[in-house]
Amino acid sequence: MSITDLIVGPAGIARFRGRSIPCAIGRGGIVSDKREGDGGTPAGIWHVESGYYRADRMTAPHTEIPLRASGPRDGWSDDPADSAYNDAVTLPYPCSHEQMRRGDGLYDLVLVLDHNRHPPQPGAGSAIFIHCWRKPRFPTAGCLAFTPHDLRWIVERWDMRRSRVIIRL
Repeated sequence: MSITDLIVGPAGIARFRGRSIPCAIGRGGIVSDKREGDGGTPAGIWHVESGYYRADRMTAPHTEIPLRASGPRDGWSDDPADSAYNDAVTLPYPCSHEQMRRGDGLYDLVLVLDHNRHPPQPGAGSAIFIHCWRKPRFPTAGCLAFTPHDLRWIVERWDMRRSRVIIRL
């Protein structure tokens, strides 16, 4: 572990670059055996692959993370029977999916983790993101969530070569 790692435990506190930052975890807690729809946040060591931001609501953060402006046709498949399971899709889309450009602000800034991505195993959990929280420590569907201010602070200090997301039971 290093100061550049984002370390999260079950109490809903993250450590990153010497700071303690409140966060929200999944309604099912932190789990060692992630399953689609269980509400659990998967324990393990993950990497940030990319992300999205709402260009109509914020300026792009200065970061090493490959971010792109989300649009109304951006989606993410969460259907285990779909060949595009746990991957970006273009809306409208016939299978179950997340909409990456949401009206509620949760995905105004969102990072994609490599959990169950290469290759995805159907039913082992999809759409594990880091995003803005709904309200203080309000549980997610399995993602990590932070205040918009704290998330932007993290994103702007992320080191793509060294930083990892470490989620502990």
